[in-house]
Amino acid sequence: MNNIVSLKWLLARLYESDIVIVDCRFLMGKPDAGRELYEASHIPGAVYLDLEKDLSAPLDEDGHGGRHPLPDIFALTVALSRVGISNESRVVVYDDQGGAMASRLWWLLKYLGHEQVFVLDEGFTAWTNAGFPISAEQRVLIPSKYLATVQHTMLVEMAEVKELLGDERVTLIDSREAPRYRGEVEPLDKVAGHIPGAINRFWKDGLGESGAWKDADAQADRFADLDRDRELIVYCGSGVTATPNVIALQEAGFNKVRLYAGSWSDWISYEGNKVAVGDEEKLIKP
Repeated sequence: MNNIVSLKWLLARLYESDIVIVDCRFLMGKPDAGRELYEASHIPGAVYLDLEKDLSAPLDEDGHGGRHPLPDIFALTVALSRVGISNESRVVVYDDQGGAMASRLWWLLKYLGHEQVFVLDEGFTAWTNAGFPISAEQRVLIPSKYLATVQHTMLVEMAEVKELLGDERVTLIDSREAPRYRGEVEPLDKVAGHIPGAINRFWKDGLGESGAWKDADAQADRFADLDRDRELIVYCGSGVTATPNVIALQEAGFNKVRLYAGSWSDWISYEGNKVAVGDEEKLIKP
């Protein structure tokens, strides 16, 4: 796999000078829990970046941008530089949430033009269960300088999603659990349902029973009904758990993949945007 590295891979490279390990653990609804877990124990040498403080912008007053708006590019590069990530770093990111939080940082780094970034397979609990070293010591931060080369084609905004609804060249993929996609439940947002025409591919289906990422062939099976020539736009509730699906699609060999970062919580913040419920397990048609 191109974007996922094993526990043993990281163990063998733990103290190499160009490796920067980033702990991304975060619990929704408990904003301080991730940092507290990091301070209690983490992979030796790891630094911590917070989903809401570092990897998201403050919430917009009018609700636009979703529940986890993309961070300002300058602010993000400052955060990366602060923890010692440079353009030459090999970055390994991990969490304990199936890779969802780590994938957010993976995507952000790719968006900034960074190639050498990888998600640690299985996560922190698997690392500790394997008997690999952990530490409560916090790394002395030596700031670096990070220069972004923003890959604008990786991102799509609400207006373009709206314009592309019904376009036979585009497939929308909703990454949330099926009941949320169908509009049967909605624990987080004010409106239930999905963007009209979207199909559903729950992000956690990219993981096996053990919590490890499925291999490239298994990921390809998940998306076997999709046309590789189509543009794929992936979204979730707030742009976080869509990113594991972006990785899975890349592993499966899809190259035309973009993220609607604002996702469902952004879509419903605009009056007049249509909402669909039920199943739409078909490709978008005109």
